[in-house]
This record gives sequence, C-alpha cells and structure tokens, in this order.
Amino acid sequence: MRRLFPVTDQTSADPAPVSADRGDRGDREWSLDELAEAYAYPELGPEGHWLRANMVSTLDGAAQHDGRSQPISSETDMRIFGTLRALADVVVVGAETVRQEGYRPARAREAFAARRAAAGQGPAPAIAVVTASLDLDFSLPLFTSPLVPTLVVTGAAAPAERVAAAAAAGAEVVLAGDGAGADPARAVRELADRGLRRQLTEGGPRLLGQFVAADALDELCLTISPMLAAGGAQRISGGPSVAVPHRLAPASVLEEAGFLYTSYRRI
Repeated sequence: MRRLFPVTDQTSADPAPVSADRGDRGDREWSLDELAEAYAYPELGPEGHWLRANMVSTLDGAAQHDGRSQPISSETDMRIFGTLRALADVVVVGAETVRQEGYRPARAREAFAARRAAAGQGPAPAIAVVTASLDLDFSLPLFTSPLVPTLVVTGAAAPAERVAAAAAAGAEVVLAGDGAGADPARAVRELADRGLRRQLTEGGPRLLGQFVAADALDELCLTISPMLAAGGAQRISGGPSVAVPHRLAPASVLEEAGFLYTSYRRI
C-alpha cells in the first residue's frame, strides 16, 4: 500500500517494494497501527461527535454484486474495515443490511486493545441497528451474545410488541424520532449522549442516504474497486436527492493493487 494523498516526504512514487527499515510507508503491507494512525478520528471537544461512513463501490457505481458487498471488496479493504470498526465507539447499520450481510457482534481484537483502552473505550464497539419495523431476529448472536449490548434505534411510534421483544432479548432501545422510525440527525445525537461519540456507519445505501439528506455525515471512507459490474446494483447511498449536493474535501488517498482507499471530510 502507498499513500497518494496528501503528498508528504513519506509518499512513495516508487512501485517497487520498500524495506520496512526505511521508515516510510511505500508499496508494502501497512501494519494495523499504521492503518489506525491513518484513519484516526479527529480530536473531539466535550460535546463533539463524528459520524463517518465506510462503503465500497465499483468504478461504475455499484455498491454490491448479487446483493452483497464482499464480491467487490479485497483483503486490504477488509483490513481497513476492521480497523475502522476498532477505532469506533459504535457501528451504526440499517436493518436490511443486518439481514442481508448476516451481521454478528463486533469482536474484541488484541491488536487494538491498548489503543482502545487509552482512548477510554471498551473492548469492542457496540452495534446500533436503525429500524422502523424492528423486523429482526432477536435470537441471533448479534442480540444474544454481544460483548456490549446491541442498540436498536427506532422511533416512539414503532410497534410496541417489537420494542418489547428487543428489550427482552437484551438490546438497548434508543428512541430517536417521534414517528415509527428514527430521525437520522437525532439518532446521531442520542448515541453521542450515551458516550458513543466516535461513530461509524456501514450502510446500507438507504441509511447512508438518510444521513446525507440530514447533513449528519462528517466523513466518507470510500473504497473504489477497480471493477465494472453493470446491472442495476444500488449506489452507496439512496433515497431522495438533496436540494444542493453536499461537497466534501479529500483527506486521504491510499492505493494497493488498483484499489483506491479514499477519505473525504466535510468542509
């Protein structure tokens, strides 16, 4: 892996492998510590919070193939995926993605234990599932055996029997809207009020579109896969368009084997 942007004295333009003792980050496999430094959250004030998204897209805009993101991903993409999770207080995900991707609880990882402890974090991030219907299987490990209780983020008018089922399964129910579903901006605030200020959303596209429309997204970590998929696959975000497109500024671009690992932050 090599850094293309920002250009620093450690940016390598040489595609040949670089020895680790040179002290730079050329075209070689980065350590997990180096990835953690590259994707560190910004410093947050006492009331601050930060919502970043992690998504993957093909060159022609497909966010998945045959309904899943794994076929357009890569081994390095999954290492970054794990790093982003390890840095977060909470992973926010839509119910449909939980069902399609077979979500499990986040696990504690020894490689990040000291870093999380120094940041005042528990052994693993919580998973927060955003849902209006609560059409979820509460017998799954995501609810029955997480290291930290899974959160279910919904609205005050959500089906009462499903809310009760979630609570009975050990989930923490977070009410973040007056209707059946959660208000995206309010969901961010409610999670932050619970101390979950470093937030990561992994979609799916509908949830990401809601965060974009609410202007609640602070950062997008987008892997650009060097593939063409055609077909009618979803983009990384969906739903109604915004009145004025939101512009972000590039913060980082890494490259390996034709994959681009980008980060864009709000201006």
